[in-house]
Amino acid sequence: QVQLVESGGGLAQPGGSLRLSCAASGFTFSSYAMSWARQVPGKGLEWVSGIFSDGSDTYYADSVKGRFTISRDNAQNTLYLQMDSLKPEDTALYYCVKDKHTRGQGTQVTVSS
Repeated sequence: QVQLVESGGGLAQPGGSLRLSCAASGFTFSSYAMSWARQVPGKGLEWVSGIFSDGSDTYYADSVKGRFTISRDNAQNTLYLQMDSLKPEDTALYYCVKDKHTRGQGTQVTVSS
């Protein structure tokens, strides 16, 4: 079955960096566009970034543009999100998303001094 397992979250200081990873299995990873989304308790899911199946194009929410970089390694079935210049408002549970019905369990990112 489809599995998406996120890792790399944690505590970072404002201005710091974290790199999230998502290990995918159970489907042909290289055939699917993938995304990252985040959620704060009490709020809806916010789309953060997306990438084409072959990595040829990427998209970002205005709130993270210029600070976050999405990438993928299709040989390793892994999706990444490099997060730089982190802000307290980036604090959220971050999900790796295959489609509207399929996402991982999430990894918590907390940005605080």
